[in-house]
Amino acid sequence: MNKILLRADDLGYSEAVNYGIEKSVKEGLIQSVGVMVNMPATQHGVSLLINEDIAFGQHTNICVGKPISDATQIPSMVDEKGNFKSSKEYREATSDFVVFEEALIEIEAQYHRFLALFGKKPDYFEGHAIASANFFKALEFFAKEHDLVYSGLPEEAEPNSLEKDASVQINQTKVYLIMESMSKNYNPYQTFENMLDHLHEDGVSMMIFHPGYLDAFILANSSLLIPRTQEVEMLIDPRVKQQIIERDIECIDYRKL
Repeated sequence: MNKILLRADDLGYSEAVNYGIEKSVKEGLIQSVGVMVNMPATQHGVSLLINEDIAFGQHTNICVGKPISDATQIPSMVDEKGNFKSSKEYREATSDFVVFEEALIEIEAQYHRFLALFGKKPDYFEGHAIASANFFKALEFFAKEHDLVYSGLPEEAEPNSLEKDASVQINQTKVYLIMESMSKNYNPYQTFENMLDHLHEDGVSMMIFHPGYLDAFILANSSLLIPRTQEVEMLIDPRVKQQIIERDIECIDYRKL
């Protein structure tokens, strides 16, 4: 039986995003949810899903909101107001301005916040997609040091433009990554169907979603807007669920890798 893993990122980004992810879990296909633990809406999002039997991951974020660590300890990642530098600043930078040691400070602070929220280690561990090799090196280093299930990116991969058949090794499983939500003319139905038509016998195909609804905060702070709402509708569509059943495909979460 072929297996797929459907992951939702960004719980905690905003209350509207939280509600979209909640719907995608309780009425849809999502069984793995990444949590942005530093945001004002984090506790709201966690309270919506804490009793669900799903995998919760640390979706480490260093490009929106305020850090959990002391901003004076991580000057390479914050602006003059103590807020994280934006994803736009990462994209437009001519070099990687993140200092590895400073990234580790914030990663550890967010890890301890995750432990406080859930009372356990994350079921998986990864990072919000930004253009910083040092950030991802720090994530991988921290995961090894703390024996965490690291769900990273293929070497030299751009976070928002994964090549066809891009894969990583998670535990003993080869996982193929699909994330096209930032692509022009993105259609989640089409991307999902294409994944189902090209499943790999030697591993698990994972499609990464960013489901959510829109509110003032997300409109002001994210470049990913309409696709979030489209993904909610696709993930709760009974026709999609029926398609998985008819193809005899098993949906799993990170705990089964």
